[in-house]
Amino acid sequence: MASDKTYLTFILDQLSGLDGIAYRAMMGEFILYRHGKIFGGIYDDRFLIKPTPAAAAMMPDAPRETPYEGAKPMLLVDNVEDRAFLARLVEAVCRELPETKKKRPAGP
Repeated sequence: MASDKTYLTFILDQLSGLDGIAYRAMMGEFILYRHGKIFGGIYDDRFLIKPTPAAAAMMPDAPRETPYEGAKPMLLVDNVEDRAFLARLVEAVCRELPETKKKRPAGP
């Protein structure tokens, strides 16, 4: 089942206090980025986030769910109404993610 863009819009609105938030549509779902780092996504109208130590500490009872068959489990974010919590969560997760790799220029 593909995600509804209405849910994506809601989550993006909830994260609007953070700078650098972007998304990319991917096979009916939406990958979420902050400053170029993938931190989570919208899968089957569920907001899932990478299970970093900070995310696990902030949501100790969050179920781990797979975004799609064969993918690594992610944490289900169910407290999507709390903008301040979501901002703290995304900031904490992104701090723990590795820096994005710079693409080499194409050419000989």
